[in-house]
Amino acid sequence: MATALEKPPVIAEQTSSARPRTGFRNYWHLYVAISPFYLLFLAFGLIPVGFSLYLSFHRWDGLGSMEWAGLSQYQYLLSDSDFWSSIGNTIIIWALATFPMIFLAMVTAVMLNSAVRFKNVYRFAYFLPNVTSVVAIAIVFGSVFSTNFGLANALLQAVGLDQVAWLNTPWGIKVAIATLMTWQWTGYNAIIFLAGLQTIPSELYEAARVDGAGPLQTFFRITLPMLRPTLLFVLVVSTVTGLQSFTEAQVLLQNTSNDSTFSGGPDHAGRTMVLYFFQQTFDNNDFGYGAAVAWGIFLVVIIFSIINWRLVRRRGED
Repeated sequence: MATALEKPPVIAEQTSSARPRTGFRNYWHLYVAISPFYLLFLAFGLIPVGFSLYLSFHRWDGLGSMEWAGLSQYQYLLSDSDFWSSIGNTIIIWALATFPMIFLAMVTAVMLNSAVRFKNVYRFAYFLPNVTSVVAIAIVFGSVFSTNFGLANALLQAVGLDQVAWLNTPWGIKVAIATLMTWQWTGYNAIIFLAGLQTIPSELYEAARVDGAGPLQTFFRITLPMLRPTLLFVLVVSTVTGLQSFTEAQVLLQNTSNDSTFSGGPDHAGRTMVLYFFQQTFDNNDFGYGAAVAWGIFLVVIIFSIINWRLVRRRGED
């Protein structure tokens, strides 16, 4: 009996050879298949970021030899009034664009979620501004906010109000840029909110209707709390994109000032942080200080993203 229960040697060899082997040699073809992404990220992402950090400690005009500057670039950045002014402009434009955009996107998402017919048509129509060229959008909005022949002033005159020199006054410039950004991103964020709405169980709404809750109570007691993770995502993404706005101001205001293409219009009212970075780098050919400005922008974006994330999360916990 003991001999009969012994495992045959052939089966033992087959069992040992059937064990899965791990290591690079067995999966090298898989690593080769995904390597293009990492090679491109290394060449066009990681290396440029590292070089910009190295460059921020040097003075360089883009052609000659680099000169070591140490922390002097960052010391000057902290006392640069133009940089702080660009931060203020960016924050104001971001606030004027983000909060109306989130409100309109949420209302649009609720309407799309309750619509029965032509849902896909509405989704395409609202998402279309986001995939349209920003340059083309800015050119159109430049005509809309034109002082003499713009649609905005035509509407003001229709209700008996005076014309506004939108692209020649500080607050007019900020409102024009913020309106463009709101129009561009409302549809995109509405689709994000719509995806969040469709994850809310319908049983919650049925229970609320049984208890006699109205539409507003249902929205503030069920919809909004359940949408908090989606709202956090939209707010953080909007903060990152809004604080890095560049094309909107550059295209809208390129013909409103003789100072520089990246000046941001009269009184530099539309000069955002990224616009200031381009001005220092490509107008002044100061690549070292431009790199320091870029890292300053990165720090500002990180700080505001963390603030927004913590505020929304804290309210959710409360």
